[in-house]
Amino acid sequence: MPGSTQPLWDSLALQVESGWCPGLVAGVRIAGQTEVRAFGSLDTSGSAPVTPDTPFRISSLSKLVGGALALDLVAEGRLALDDDVSRWLPGLGGLRVLASPDAPLSVTVPIRGPVTLRHLLTFTAGFGIDFGQTPYSAATRELLWGPNPPDVDPDTYLARLTELPLAAQPGQRWMYHSGADLLSVLLWKVTGKPVSDLLAERITGPFGLTGTGFPTGSEEFPAVYQLEDGELVEAEDYRDAFSIPPRFESLAGGLVSTVPDYLAFLAAMADGVLLPETLAASMAADQLVGSQRTGFAQMAGSQESWGYMTAVQTEPGAPWSEPGMWGWAGGSGTSAAVYPNGDIGVLFTQRFMSGPQDSFDWFWEPFGNVRTTARGG
Repeated sequence: MPGSTQPLWDSLALQVESGWCPGLVAGVRIAGQTEVRAFGSLDTSGSAPVTPDTPFRISSLSKLVGGALALDLVAEGRLALDDDVSRWLPGLGGLRVLASPDAPLSVTVPIRGPVTLRHLLTFTAGFGIDFGQTPYSAATRELLWGPNPPDVDPDTYLARLTELPLAAQPGQRWMYHSGADLLSVLLWKVTGKPVSDLLAERITGPFGLTGTGFPTGSEEFPAVYQLEDGELVEAEDYRDAFSIPPRFESLAGGLVSTVPDYLAFLAAMADGVLLPETLAASMAADQLVGSQRTGFAQMAGSQESWGYMTAVQTEPGAPWSEPGMWGWAGGSGTSAAVYPNGDIGVLFTQRFMSGPQDSFDWFWEPFGNVRTTARGG
């Protein structure tokens, strides 16, 4: 690898030594060369070391894999971006829409157009997490909010979702997360195959990603912690949700992976190997227009937008970032991004983010400096 990456690894070692989390794994690709390092242990008791191949529950980094899987079906002609998904999910065809975001669930208006695949990929289908104190938020908290995958089978999930009105007209408003869960149901209905089979056939098998998929119950995961009163406490509900094969194979947050696998997946995307160049470019391009931007800006700020299941930087931001880079973060402590020149960073930790204000600058800042040095900047 050109130049020295040691300042980056020193920063990560210090983060673990500070007690921020017991262990982590990170990987980078700079100028086409990759390097992966692991630090610390699987838990606060130091029971075993973290290794480069340690499996992590990657939370919302699952969404990028879901986007690639859907677009692979588009490339094959099995789906089109503007397909009305009620063709496969009939319950979506007769939905009503809340008269206003804070209206009672009984105060609705007719839907003005179909829910499409494009809406699911861009999180503009009209349903999702409502962070406000509204009747819709209260009614959907158990069904639509993460971080655990839905604890129901896909048909039950779909039935419960279609009993509710949409919170906004399709195409009107960006709402986080659950569009990826409905995408999971759609891909199953379109192909007649479990999502795990599609993933194996189209992504993990062809690219040799042997550590990526849905939990089997045999993985030795790192413990995942959340901060409570200044102490790291294991997130037991999250642990238990991934201790057996899932009832619902969720592309919103249900995948497990390793850093080398995820780095290889992003490289296949960035290099135009996994998808046709035009579809890969559209996934990593800003797809939001008009009023759709408001919801995303409220969550992530105005310097970024949303493509197909991934964030996209649209304006100058932190010194280590660049317009045109794309990627996302997961609530269980994961982060990944691809730069316009093909450089890639991936970080898997074992500490829940406490909110959108959390950042992984202690990874991205030294990574940015290493990139600049390596390229003679």
